[in-house]
Amino acid sequence: MKERRKKLPKAHVRKIKETGQWKPFAIDASCFGEDDLEGLVCCEELSDYELIDATKSTKKVKKRTSDNSEEIKSLPKKQKVSRFDLPTSTKKTKIKRKKKKFNSQAAEVEEDSINLSEDINELKCSDKNDTKGVKTNNTIVPRKKKKKTRGSRSVRLDEKVKNWTKYSCSSEQMTDVSAWKDLFVPEPVLQALSSLGYSSPTPIQALVLPPAIRDKLDILGAAETGSGKTLAFAIPMIHLILEWRQANHATLKENEEEQLENQDSLEDHEPFMKVDSEDLEEYEEMEGNDNEENQNLGCVKVINNANFDFEIGEDFDVENPLLGLVLTPTRELAVQVKHHIDAVTKFTGIKTAAIVGGMATQKQERILNCRPEIVIATPGRLWELIKERHPHLCHLKQLRCLVIDEADRMVEKGHFAELSQLLELLHDKEYHPKRRFFVFSATLTMVHQVPARMLGKKHIKHMNTETKLEALMQKIGIEGKPKVIDLSRKEGTVETLTETRIHCEVEEKDICLYYFLLQYPGRTMVFANSIDCIKRLNTMLTILECCPLPLHANMHQKQRLKNLERFAARESCVLLTTDVAARGLDIPNVEHVIHYQMPRTTEIYVHRSGRTARVTKAGLALMLVGPGDMVHFKKICKALGKDENIPLFPVQAKCMSAIKARVNIARSIEKMEFQHNKAQQHNSWFQRAAEALELDLDDNVLMGEKYTDTEESQRQRTMKGLKKELKRLLLQPVFKNYMKTKYPTQFGGLALPTLPLASQETALTTIQKHQYKQKHRLFEQIS
Repeated sequence: MKERRKKLPKAHVRKIKETGQWKPFAIDASCFGEDDLEGLVCCEELSDYELIDATKSTKKVKKRTSDNSEEIKSLPKKQKVSRFDLPTSTKKTKIKRKKKKFNSQAAEVEEDSINLSEDINELKCSDKNDTKGVKTNNTIVPRKKKKKTRGSRSVRLDEKVKNWTKYSCSSEQMTDVSAWKDLFVPEPVLQALSSLGYSSPTPIQALVLPPAIRDKLDILGAAETGSGKTLAFAIPMIHLILEWRQANHATLKENEEEQLENQDSLEDHEPFMKVDSEDLEEYEEMEGNDNEENQNLGCVKVINNANFDFEIGEDFDVENPLLGLVLTPTRELAVQVKHHIDAVTKFTGIKTAAIVGGMATQKQERILNCRPEIVIATPGRLWELIKERHPHLCHLKQLRCLVIDEADRMVEKGHFAELSQLLELLHDKEYHPKRRFFVFSATLTMVHQVPARMLGKKHIKHMNTETKLEALMQKIGIEGKPKVIDLSRKEGTVETLTETRIHCEVEEKDICLYYFLLQYPGRTMVFANSIDCIKRLNTMLTILECCPLPLHANMHQKQRLKNLERFAARESCVLLTTDVAARGLDIPNVEHVIHYQMPRTTEIYVHRSGRTARVTKAGLALMLVGPGDMVHFKKICKALGKDENIPLFPVQAKCMSAIKARVNIARSIEKMEFQHNKAQQHNSWFQRAAEALELDLDDNVLMGEKYTDTEESQRQRTMKGLKKELKRLLLQPVFKNYMKTKYPTQFGGLALPTLPLASQETALTTIQKHQYKQKHRLFEQIS
């Protein structure tokens, strides 16, 4: 022990300071196995002592005495306090350790510091969360703030944009919200709306809130895109949760008062029970036997969040149950709805969670362990967690509000099989009579036109708005008569949206798309029906240096959200997407929507076009109509009452030759790269499989031709030549601003810019000028 102690550094050496006396106490001789040793075996015990660190204590005490020297001198030295009873401000001071031996002054300081009085305990800070400082008698000792390093997590979270929709709840800019007060909105929600700058409600919000909050009715709401439907169902849901909180607190107080009254009555009226000495001895013997049995027990396994076979009754109260559930068709829409609700519930203390696919299940389980009152989810991942019997999702009888956003898409036949199972569970086993339903969509009352050949069959009937809503209510499980609020227009789209079309061949769609992106830069969304089409367009436009951002279902969820954030951050950008981004996404300042492939239904066309011209802003929707798209084009025009009177988009024929040359070269490069990469992936998979099975691989199994070295070098040379030619074409201007001058320049001509120069006119202004010219020509012919 001595040798080992010498090797230890001084910081680890501790001493014992005796403040009491050694007291002898007797030990049972049976512990040593011989009864004759009774009375001879004894041991001494030191009751009062303190541990003293040879290095830390002296330095810390020296610091303390320097800070509070006047107070320590005035204190008596008889009462002794350990070093752990010192103020928190002195505990957290950082001390630089010096490698020197302590002199006699440090020892004296140590003795003086130990003899402190109990008055130092009053110097502690009353609130542990106080960050300003620690109060002493009349002075405040400031605490040192921790320096934030570059790698700290807090700095990263502040710099990171969590969503493409930006809300700032700042108390400095408070707006007047008197228009909301007649709609029965709770006070904390009014405070959040004031900080967000929402001075007045939208028409759908003004019509939904009174019957939902005051009359407590179920709501079926239909309004055009960008009309504020999210807050129309979020505010009543928050009101229900706040009401449940107040009722729950009231019942808890009543139960506590009853328990206190019962205890007082028992103490006043019930006499003390008399226990005989014989019964007391029997009880002590039984208790001793139980203790002996407990000593023979082994380890005990503790299981957290255990699932039981028995069902919990209706009267069982769960702490912080799930009260609001919002179901959305897409993951991006679920994240956006959570962001909107978080902005409104900032001053309420209500917790929310987004449960979507494509993310880690374990992380979402940990989020649910925090017991959020509101869950925004997609049906697939939610049903998966319900089947795993997560504790927070096991008591759905206490669910007070069920919201189905974009309900016409969610309840469609052949989509979201998990939703039908979830609705059956909520209607049969987890039914609650006080549950409220909110069903919203922009195309809720829009009806599909059934073909004439299908009307003669037995099971298919002519659908209208009433029959569609009745079928929807039956699937969801709404009983009674809900409030139906329909603000959708017959045209389906917003008044501020300008709709145009270009009739072209399938091969010319790429040329028209590239022409539009060059001539009218801005925030543009391009929709297609297939993922393969999006991948091909992404490669081609990347070669043409348009820097597009793809978004489809085969991408990782984090990459999808990242592309949405990038698209919302850039002023001029192209988002290539499928119908994943067609519904509900509120991306700010989207100027153009291009239907590269015509949608198959009218509802999808309305939702795609609704990504632009939101909140009374102007926007443009362009349809590229090919020969195979005419059937869908006519169906959409007939359903929306347009009768194919959509204006044609004007195109400058002079520029199309230069654009066509660029697009053709980009197509050939994309085709060569696609075939080469596909053949490489196919062949590498077969080669790895043959090596694993130790088999000889035939050349017939390999995809594509086997190039020799000369053929491979020739292919690479042609690829380099095409890229070089495309680079030369990209440096030449496409849209030339011709200037008429009377005198030529010194070199006989005007110098043109080296980069492509787009016109300053926007797509909306060109359409308006084109329409004005057509009307002027018609007026001249008539006159």
